[in-house]
Amino acid sequence: MTTPTARTPRSLFTAPAPAPPAVRRSRRRAAALGLLAWLTGVVFAFPALWMVLTSLRSETDAATSPPSLGAPLTLDGYRAFFGGGAAPWPPLINSAGASLFATLLVLALALPAAYALSVRPVRRWTDVMFFFLSTKMLPVVAGLLPVYLFAKDTGMLDNIWLLVLLYTSMNLPIAVWMLRSFLADVPVAVIEAARIDGAGTPTVLVRVVAPIIGPGIAATALICFIFSWNELLFARVLTSVTAQTAPVFLTGFVTSQGLFLAQLCAASVVVSLPVLAAGFAAQDRLVQGLSLGAVK
Repeated sequence: MTTPTARTPRSLFTAPAPAPPAVRRSRRRAAALGLLAWLTGVVFAFPALWMVLTSLRSETDAATSPPSLGAPLTLDGYRAFFGGGAAPWPPLINSAGASLFATLLVLALALPAAYALSVRPVRRWTDVMFFFLSTKMLPVVAGLLPVYLFAKDTGMLDNIWLLVLLYTSMNLPIAVWMLRSFLADVPVAVIEAARIDGAGTPTVLVRVVAPIIGPGIAATALICFIFSWNELLFARVLTSVTAQTAPVFLTGFVTSQGLFLAQLCAASVVVSLPVLAAGFAAQDRLVQGLSLGAVK
């Protein structure tokens, strides 16, 4: 009787089989795209990071060319911004008030318009959408003189409510386009069910449509707020002291005595913080609103 031969135990350290060429190419492509995305992010973030670094330098170190990376850090720029001659709080409050009121007014006008163009489409709605889009094709500076003459004749120069009306008219087209993209995804059956229950159009908009497209409304409001907050041309020409906004206040650091670069960067950081915080908090909804508004 022959004894069975002992089997050789399989090694626990056997090297795994090499990945197929297609898998290796896919991994290299993903790594290259990831590296490209990081490099793009660094390029976009570099000016903002350099602005923050310059705001922490003295005026002498900030004005050196080429700049010195080893210069000592200081908060003198921020002390001069908050404790200088001109108080920054009135311009900041004016920017916040004008941007907030304009954003609320844009939403109040854009939501019914987008509802009429999507859920209850009007005749020749494509022509209406093109008309909204055509208003953004006019250069802003081309309408500056007529607006200035109108404000002068009506006594609305240096008036914050004039900026509210201007920001509303400037942001209304993009708000209608974006909200229509979100409203196109609302099931018509939900709206019809609300109408069967006796709900009118205002009730449908406030209690049915608005909760469904809440992320779209938030993204639209954020974009309109950012555009209003950053507007400079109209605010620079139409305001002086009473209705001066934060971007106009920043231009005061460029004087005949020179450019106070450290103070200007410190002021720019402070003025940018509200929109940066809002954009970071709602970045997912912002990207969704931009992509849907552009594609659909």
